[in-house]
Amino acid sequence: MSNTDERAQTLAAMAQLQPLPDSRLSVIATPKNSRRMMNGAYWIPIFCASCGADGGMVPEENMRFVSYLCNDCYRKYGNIDGVYIEPDRIFWAKVELEQIEKYGRVLTPEELLSVANAGASPLATLIKEGR
Repeated sequence: MSNTDERAQTLAAMAQLQPLPDSRLSVIATPKNSRRMMNGAYWIPIFCASCGADGGMVPEENMRFVSYLCNDCYRKYGNIDGVYIEPDRIFWAKVELEQIEKYGRVLTPEELLSVANAGASPLATLIKEGR
């Protein structure tokens, strides 16, 4: 089995994993009360993915995902099972798998941009989904 075939199998398995739950506040109805300006950046609250306990705050800018498990839930349940993965990793595994299946290799950033701009392929659809 070639390295490309092994990589494709790994990516296919990753694409089937369940994403970790996002611990960020899903609706910020009153920015004044839920977002705080500290050190020149807005911070948003996070909560335990299991029980909803307060988990502090994370910077809002460039934060696409955060999953938090409080100490009590960690003591009670242990690590989150190994079948979970960050949502972005699932997305990029699907993108890489589609590239390997169609082109037999991972495309360069310039080639990916060209595919996305052409727009009429499953890979272009995946890329646009992630924007």
